[in-house]
Amino acid sequence: MDVEAPLTPPLAPRGKGMHWLLVAINCGMLALGNTAGPLLTRLYYSKGGHRQWLSAWLETAGWPLLLIPVLASYVARRARDPSAPLLLTRPRILLAAAGLGLATGADNFLYAYGLSFLPVSTSAILSSTQLAFTVFFAFLIVRQRLTAFSVNAVALATIGSLVLALHASSDRPAGVSREQYWLGFFLSLGAAALYGLVLPLVELTYKRAAGGGRVVTYALVVEMQLVMALFATAFCTVGMVVNNDFQAIVTEARAFELGEARYYTVLVWSAILWQFFFLGNVGVIFCVHTLFTGILMAACIPVTEVLGVLFLHEKFSSEKGVALVLSLWGLASYSYGEYTEAHANKKKVALSEAQIS
Repeated sequence: MDVEAPLTPPLAPRGKGMHWLLVAINCGMLALGNTAGPLLTRLYYSKGGHRQWLSAWLETAGWPLLLIPVLASYVARRARDPSAPLLLTRPRILLAAAGLGLATGADNFLYAYGLSFLPVSTSAILSSTQLAFTVFFAFLIVRQRLTAFSVNAVALATIGSLVLALHASSDRPAGVSREQYWLGFFLSLGAAALYGLVLPLVELTYKRAAGGGRVVTYALVVEMQLVMALFATAFCTVGMVVNNDFQAIVTEARAFELGEARYYTVLVWSAILWQFFFLGNVGVIFCVHTLFTGILMAACIPVTEVLGVLFLHEKFSSEKGVALVLSLWGLASYSYGEYTEAHANKKKVALSEAQIS
């Protein structure tokens, strides 16, 4: 678990084999959580669930699962060094993680509230604008260089959202008014913007944790995610208490269209799969960088679209098709730009080595 990373970005574990294993595991967790989490949340709403704070709470309520790797890492450290501390993370970094957790809790509520009024396919396309916000904030916060390809991706994602906005009444779920649909539309955009800010701040926190010659490890990343999830859950717990959501769970379960047992099954698996998403997110940032996380999330959009049509019987309108094509076009543009830049840098390194030798 204590896989080391260099102090200069991109943060990557030492050893190519372990590096690519961590990349694959975290990409898999992110992809699974990013597709299955929204589907279960929308299933909860479509079958009789009405509690937005509960849905937001479930997105990080699986944080106790992270105690297993954190404790395993601690036991391994104590076996090597009896005086090893319980946590690797310094208090200042833990405080930053707590602040990021509160921001994540607010973002979870915006997302859950927006999804309660939108089809999951529409919500997925709106979430693709997060790549645009991530590019913008990564440029401001971690000095990620902007290229023509990244700017093109931002423009296409923005146009795709405008296409959806022009046909706002074409895919409203049953029982959702036009005003509620617009509320969900803008709340989903707000959630994309806020999380686009959180991701570069997570990368910046990693860089601060690496200050003073310290080594950032994957165990430290999991500890940070544990703290973030704990404070995000605490934020949503306050909302649930104020909104009396805990008292309403039993009543809501009895009225759930799929039955009481499946109601609790949906809640439990939502918590597990959303935790996969968040842990995969911070893991990919650690192994690669922030923008790759945004790219991978955007790449999951077609999968979410198809699953929403197959399992939730949502309509796939021509406007959604146009918006999806624009989002994928932006994703392809950004990915090609990243590839050409990496290829050019590789050639420069090879040329420099040849000149030296």
